[in-house]
Amino acid sequence: MSILGVNGTLAGAYQHADRTQKTAANGASFTEQLQKTGESGALKADAYTEYLKQKYGAGVSIRNVGKDQSSIDRIGAGTAGTGNVVIASNILEQMANDPEKAAYYEGKIQNYFNSVPRCQAELSAMGHEIHSSGIVIHPDGTVTHYISGDLKPEVRAKIEAKMKAEDEEKAKRKKRYQELSKEAAEKRKLETEMAYKRRSMTELIANKTAETGRVTYAGMPEIMGSAIAAYEMRAFTVQGIQK
Repeated sequence: MSILGVNGTLAGAYQHADRTQKTAANGASFTEQLQKTGESGALKADAYTEYLKQKYGAGVSIRNVGKDQSSIDRIGAGTAGTGNVVIASNILEQMANDPEKAAYYEGKIQNYFNSVPRCQAELSAMGHEIHSSGIVIHPDGTVTHYISGDLKPEVRAKIEAKMKAEDEEKAKRKKRYQELSKEAAEKRKLETEMAYKRRSMTELIANKTAETGRVTYAGMPEIMGSAIAAYEMRAFTVQGIQK
């Protein structure tokens, strides 16, 4: 049913909706005017939904959303912009039929919209931007505000450039360390080889010295015997003993 087909009172209310929940010249709220129409509950809910969309924008939707994190994450991923208002179906029915309920929850919704500029400014100062935000009125009447966003493109670019520079610097330091380690290993190898050669030379010199200090006689057995006999004869002669 078209909203204009409800009755003239509702049509006039839509034309004068101004985000203050006051409509006609007599100051009656929209829900109070709904009470006078005599329409069924379903028609009231439909009319009230249209009113909310005119008041808060096309981001108003009627669905039940859980309070668990995964449900809120799905809402954040499935919406865009800051004009999202999600109302549980049973709460919408209460709002359509009870002016006090309507005033209470519309006040919550308005508070959310009032907070958006400040929230955007604070996040922007931290280098972030909002991709999606909104207010959820759950079936039990509790209210949740959600925000999803990311770094600003220019901020992300700066961070990525800094990270790249740091990675390159780390790669340079690693390469230099590897070069120094290789040089140190080669130096240790050379020193080990030189020490081994010095030790071998020292041992060789020591062996040669021992060999040159040792008396060695070589010759035929009969010659050696004559030499010994002559040595003995000389010894006796020196001592004054004659054979």
